[in-house]
Amino acid sequence: MHLIKIDPRALNENPDRMRQTKSTPQADALLLATIKAVGIVQPPVITPETGGGNGYVINAGHRRVKQAIAAGLEEIDVLVDEAANDNGAMRSMIENIAREALNPVDQWRAIERLVALGWTEEAIGVALTLPVRQIRKLRLLANVLPIMLDHMAKGDMPDERQLRTIASASLDEQKEVWKKHKPSKADPQVSWGSVAQALTKARMYARHASFGDDLAQAYGIQWVEDLFAPADEDSRYTTDVEAFLGAQQEWMTNNLPKKGIIAETTNWGEVKLPPKAERVYGKPSKSDCTAMYLDRDGRVSSVHYRMPAAKKSKDKGTAAGADAADESTAVSKPRPEVTRKGVEIIGDLRTDALHEALASAPVEDDALMALLILAFAGQNVSVDSGSSGTYYGNRRIARHAATLFDQDGKLVLDMDTLRVAARSILVEVLSCRENAPTAASLRASQAKWSARTTSCRTWEPTTSCRACRAPRSKARARTPRFSRAKR
Repeated sequence: MHLIKIDPRALNENPDRMRQTKSTPQADALLLATIKAVGIVQPPVITPETGGGNGYVINAGHRRVKQAIAAGLEEIDVLVDEAANDNGAMRSMIENIAREALNPVDQWRAIERLVALGWTEEAIGVALTLPVRQIRKLRLLANVLPIMLDHMAKGDMPDERQLRTIASASLDEQKEVWKKHKPSKADPQVSWGSVAQALTKARMYARHASFGDDLAQAYGIQWVEDLFAPADEDSRYTTDVEAFLGAQQEWMTNNLPKKGIIAETTNWGEVKLPPKAERVYGKPSKSDCTAMYLDRDGRVSSVHYRMPAAKKSKDKGTAAGADAADESTAVSKPRPEVTRKGVEIIGDLRTDALHEALASAPVEDDALMALLILAFAGQNVSVDSGSSGTYYGNRRIARHAATLFDQDGKLVLDMDTLRVAARSILVEVLSCRENAPTAASLRASQAKWSARTTSCRTWEPTTSCRACRAPRSKARARTPRFSRAKR
């Protein structure tokens, strides 16, 4: 290898150069400014032509030579190297990878060039320190439409998942999809997601298959290896969904347990069990049944279920078929004599008649007292209990009204019973507390009546007794011990 000066315009481009993806205009402008300022820092590497010509071929530094011509340089320094047996293919690839990572299209083209020169996939992997699986994955780009590859070489690359879907489709399918999604002047970017979605096919994986090679051969299933999948799992798949599901169905039929059935699934992938069947989530018993089905991924799954015990027939001579028919027969509910709306109308009419009778018809005292007690126990009445200050609704009142009925459910108009029930309800309802929702005049009347019948012991914090409104001085003289404790 020696250094010479040469006119950059006399150098020929290498048609097998490693990096064929065009650089961005910003990167070219930056390199041009650098060359104009300080010249070429790293001389390009050239080799003599091997076809008998007298010229030189650029082996490394195509962009530097191109920008030197754009800068108007008459001569540049270059390094002349001897041509290798493979025309420097491996050395150029290693140099480019070490300097800047190649995109997948350039890597694939370089690998195909090395394979054409006699390199094996294993040798390429050892030289580039790449796994053989990665080499095979890049070689799948040979299945991509050439027009797509040219566009990918410009820098518009799909991601790995989209590239895997595109490479697995046929060239005819890719051509039809590319016509609909090819870039335009207005939108130079390709929607690779839409391209991959149009080429997506349902895949049934071999790792989900329960059948063996004999059924796979009988149904004509051919496995295709997904080289883009992780290396630690079986990535073989087939796009013949009908054949895969048919083989799975036959395997289930041949391996159905004694108390087993082949069940269908719902639109959400859930198994359909027989009517009245109860699914068993724990450990199944010997009497339980098994339902085998295919899930959304085409895998054979099974669940256990339990049928209810058959009802014993009272008539021993009755056949089992008749029992099953009787159990399956649904008994319709009798139609009510009055509809819900009719019941509401009857209630309105009865209420109007009751109000009219209470307004004009004579009512005995015992019946009037009983009706008043029952009115407090109605479901349309809510009471803040005066005995504890807690809201109870009508449940607490109803227990007192229940004492008015005998064992047969008839209303008993006994005065002693009515008095006890009336007193109990008054205890629940009446209250002299400040927060009780009672009118002031009514509260005062209750307080005066209680002052005449009982000794009042409820004290105001300021000047007087709440019930009898007695002056505080008299109350203190009446019960001095309680007064001192309150102070």
